[in-house]
Amino acid sequence: MNAFEIRGGKPLKGEITPQGAKNEALQIISAVLLTPEKITVSNIPDIKDVNKLIELIQDLGVNVKRISKDTYEFQAANINLDFFQSQTFKSKGGSLRGSIMIVGPLLARFGKAAIPKPGGDKIGRRRLDTHFLGFEKLGAKFIYNAETGFFNIDASQLKGTFILLDEASVTGTANIVMAAVLAKGTTTIYNAACEPYLQQLCKMLNRMGAKISGIGSNLLTIEGVKELGGTEHRLLPDMIEIGSFIGLAAMTESEITIKDVCYQELGIIPDVFRRIGIQFELRGDDIYIPAQKHYEIDTFIDGSILTVADAPWPGFTPDLLSILLVVATQAKGSVLIHQKMFESRLFFVDKLIDMGAQIILCDPHRATVIGLDKKYQLKGIEMTSPDIRAGVSLLIAALSASGRSIIHNIEQIERGYQDIDTRLKALGADIRRI
Repeated sequence: MNAFEIRGGKPLKGEITPQGAKNEALQIISAVLLTPEKITVSNIPDIKDVNKLIELIQDLGVNVKRISKDTYEFQAANINLDFFQSQTFKSKGGSLRGSIMIVGPLLARFGKAAIPKPGGDKIGRRRLDTHFLGFEKLGAKFIYNAETGFFNIDASQLKGTFILLDEASVTGTANIVMAAVLAKGTTTIYNAACEPYLQQLCKMLNRMGAKISGIGSNLLTIEGVKELGGTEHRLLPDMIEIGSFIGLAAMTESEITIKDVCYQELGIIPDVFRRIGIQFELRGDDIYIPAQKHYEIDTFIDGSILTVADAPWPGFTPDLLSILLVVATQAKGSVLIHQKMFESRLFFVDKLIDMGAQIILCDPHRATVIGLDKKYQLKGIEMTSPDIRAGVSLLIAALSASGRSIIHNIEQIERGYQDIDTRLKALGADIRRI
């Protein structure tokens, strides 16, 4: 069964708890390779990309013990470095883009690593230059073998240095930080990413014995240490799920409470949804969204059409632009969605147009949405999920649409969203696997 059948147009009601953050999980789980001591991580989402990474580090020799549904104990005491050159590693690592995150820890602790050319979503060109240029600055040497498809990296003597990143890459920054914590001397990373998930990684590393300062800014200073120890860590809730559920409530005229959101870590996300006209309130650390018949898009002060664009943190995350675009189709007013960071993430709008949305795809990066103000309901269609975020956006559209929708290739959605159909059913959604 690899499709969802949805009968939409029904208001939902109830409480939903966001899963642990996928993007943080990939960094934190990779970081367990930095020490032979035990590390306990809780709030780990049970999703395909995270489970694949856990399986991959198990194959490397990490002892993994599942303590509860969302809590794992990791111990990387006996790593099999020969596994790097195996076909199993090439197959598993190549199918998971997050596998690139194990390179930094392995270079730091063992002085060498290999990584197959990573895979991942088809959302446009996603460079790995930032990772490798950073490793090179620290003294690593790498060679790409076109015949085997492996990057082989030698980092027998990493030394601290000044690194000016060419882009504020989250995974690039995380990888370089993990490589630098055991390097000799001091490393300074300028134009570093400063997302909450990266802050979480740095705080965990400091609890393990690292010396990282400047956390939360774009200038990180890392004093290398000889070794790191064990610790405990809890992942933040996934901000992309939280934004998705805010959009879902608005589109379906639903009364939903999103539990335990760590509101102080959401940055500009709540403000952007408010500019689309969505009403909600903070109750403790829960977001309560009342049922709304209408919501109206704000304009700029001079009355011109609102533009929402993605940007490195503390700007608006690109992972929520597709959600925002879908939500805007039923708002009153117009908005220009500008996807700057990935050139193919807007290509799912043809499915929304088929459902009745008024959208002008200006180019691969920009789409103008003319809101229907819920006067014309979207209609159900049969479609295919192209990637994780677009897939959930289409799912939200289907839940708000009249009639029956079918979404194929739901494996993409399940790479990022844990038990999404079960959790939506609990709110009253008519969704089933076929």
